[in-house]
Amino acid sequence: MLELEHGFRVVDVHARLEPEASRRPREGMGDPERLEREMHQAGVVRAVTYSDYRERGYLKANNAVARMTVGRPMVAFARVDGARDPGAGAGSRLRNITASREEYHTSPEDIEQYAYDDRFVGFKLHPARDGLPDEAVLEALAAVDKPILVHGGEEFPPSAVEEHFLQYDLPVIVGHFGAHPLRRDLMHESIDLLEAYDQCYLETSAVRYRDPLERAIMEHPDRVCFGSGAPNVHPNVAVMEILTLDVPEDAMKKVFSNNPVRVIEELAP
Repeated sequence: MLELEHGFRVVDVHARLEPEASRRPREGMGDPERLEREMHQAGVVRAVTYSDYRERGYLKANNAVARMTVGRPMVAFARVDGARDPGAGAGSRLRNITASREEYHTSPEDIEQYAYDDRFVGFKLHPARDGLPDEAVLEALAAVDKPILVHGGEEFPPSAVEEHFLQYDLPVIVGHFGAHPLRRDLMHESIDLLEAYDQCYLETSAVRYRDPLERAIMEHPDRVCFGSGAPNVHPNVAVMEILTLDVPEDAMKKVFSNNPVRVIEELAP
């Protein structure tokens, strides 16, 4: 793809890496060299990265992602899992009564270790896929006060983000406007959360619709952060989706750089 010329300093709060070449769905998909090349093409100068899905724990994958960021314009988020069912129904509540953390699940001690390891600058959570951490782990996340990126969508909607994460005093970046896959109603529910929670931010990957993007940026210009969703989306495409919005240039500057840097200071120049 051609290199974009836009004049903005762009940082990306949402990119995924696959540390093991044998697990990549196709050649190059999720490797750091390809991501770095595509970032350069899109004018993205720095990106948050995290591990692809694992069934039984993320210790090895997190450490591998951290190693892959060394010497590259990337920073690592440690991926966190848990034993609790994130659902809101009676069945989920019943299962959670007896749910207990397995040896491979993230523990409070793991959170402390990640937090004080200079290689990790925040945490990634995908409760619908990885399970919801227990209260002890959530309290440890609040205590270390590093930003968390939460995958939001049909299986873990904005109401669940509010219930489980926004009750703590730590920066929460809601992925995909809390609406994966393309649930416009959930996007607007997530925007409504910004009124009530100063520590809540939305990131733009896989949003696609202009109206919620423009509404969030115009109503809350300091609370929207650019995310590409790479490797599923080429950063060129994600950047163009923001560049073509009908919002002021100053607001674009905030989305592309100022806001992400305020939440994740390691993305600063």
